[in-house]
Amino acid sequence: MSKRTFLGVMVVALAVVLTASGLLASNMGFKLNRTLKKGDGGVTSLSGTNTIGLPFNQQSGMNKAHDLFNDIGGKAQVTSVKRFVKASDQLQTYTGRNQVNVDFDINKGEGYFALMINDINYIVVGSHDPSFPVALKKGDGGVNSLSGTNFFAMPYHFTGTKANDLFNDIGGKAQVTSIKRFTIASDQLQTYTGRNQVNVNFDLVPGEAYYILMINDINYTPSHY
Repeated sequence: MSKRTFLGVMVVALAVVLTASGLLASNMGFKLNRTLKKGDGGVTSLSGTNTIGLPFNQQSGMNKAHDLFNDIGGKAQVTSVKRFVKASDQLQTYTGRNQVNVDFDINKGEGYFALMINDINYIVVGSHDPSFPVALKKGDGGVNSLSGTNFFAMPYHFTGTKANDLFNDIGGKAQVTSIKRFTIASDQLQTYTGRNQVNVNFDLVPGEAYYILMINDINYTPSHY
């Protein structure tokens, strides 16, 4: 579906959600106004690095890194988009310029980074795939995942609102070591472990992505409204 033709039919069966981020939800799909910030030294964003979590069913034509890059605004707005690779704990980078690029696939349930040149309100549209299980992998030295770190994009209508809700929905202490949020003002990570350690039970924000460190492999089907 294109942004121009996207229509969300509002029904009583699923309440319409309107947040500060501008999310509209229905039983069919979503339209999200996602604010992406350029670097300003830490007033709002240290480097201009933002996380992006797309709906499981992205808009039509959103298949590769270059599609996401151009949809955000292309070379005028974006320095790069990046994907976290579980097998190596490294980032693959697409710049749209005359540099080494990896035009990686856009996958359901994966999060991405965007390094911004300007502040923009990025309009994201799509829908959820309730039957799709996200493969969250434990560390196996790099066969599937080097450390067990997964970069996860939750459904926009996830039932929880805090880090502990996501932690428990995945399986709690038996399955998860930690959930981490990238903080754009500092380029640092806030961590929730669900254990007797220093924790930040941060808010979950539609359109963000989160690092999840797994103890076991699971196929995770997120709870949603």
